Amino acid sequence: MLRKKHWLRLIKRIIFITLGAAITAVSLELFLIPNQLIDGGIIGISILSSHLSSLPLAWFIVGLNIPFLILGYLHIGKTFALLTLYAVSALAYFTTVLHHAPAFNEDLLLATIFGGIILGIGVGLILRYGGSLDGTEIVALMLGPKLSFSVGEIIMFANIFILGSAGFVFGWVNAMYSMIAYFVAFKTIDLVIDGLDKSRSVMIISDNSEEISDAILNRLGRGVTHFHAKGGYTQNYKEVLYCVVTRLEIAKLRSIVFDIDPEAFMAIEEVHDVHGGRFKKKAIHGKQLQKKSRF
Repeated sequence: MLRKKHWLRLIKRIIFITLGAAITAVSLELFLIPNQLIDGGIIGISILSSHLSSLPLAWFIVGLNIPFLILGYLHIGKTFALLTLYAVSALAYFTTVLHHAPAFNEDLLLATIFGGIILGIGVGLILRYGGSLDGTEIVALMLGPKLSFSVGEIIMFANIFILGSAGFVFGWVNAMYSMIAYFVAFKTIDLVIDGLDKSRSVMIISDNSEEISDAILNRLGRGVTHFHAKGGYTQNYKEVLYCVVTRLEIAKLRSIVFDIDPEAFMAIEEVHDVHGGRFKKKAIHGKQLQKKSRF
């Protein structure tokens, strides 16, 4: 049974990675490349190399990623490396198929925005299901712990250099549009990976913890976990409330808490993924409320 579930999950990942590669190829071949726009990372280097050499883009997408795939296999894991190899190969195939398809080059700004959105959807699907298209991410993961920069900062520096290089090849106006496309794609990737309803974890400290807890459960439909904590300065013991809500519920939660206790302490953090517990809608007392969380 477990083996069957494993294979079903793997098939699902392959299907969505294939879809992501096809969508990414649509963005590159129909929107970005015909308008002399590039992406960051290995894809961006591949576009520049293909333009300068007049060789097929697919050659560079696969060839430039091979050293990074070997590093990923050795240092990150076999499954990640194999899924990344499949994603890169699928992207190379789809860019070849779509190379002569009619391109959108009527409006550079629209091509930039929609190319970035479509690119973000494609890359986001690949990342969400365990693959990657960019060898610079593998290098960043390896170098991050050894340098004083985070993984995100290393990727950002590399992409600034790559996108800036487009100015020497396609002109500085196109390089600036490429940066816009990259920013749009970056934000779209976040939406695809985390969803529109990204969750928030909330920690609340109040002298009215029981009343606040009941109000969150009855008015918002969210379960609350109680912790006993000791203040470092006052040395007094208080209850700390912890719950997870969606981004859209934050305003209502603030209203609930501060209506009961205007002096309450509340800390809110982003949660990139929620597993376990019950986090779905259900009807309680005739109203659509959330199932009580289980932590």
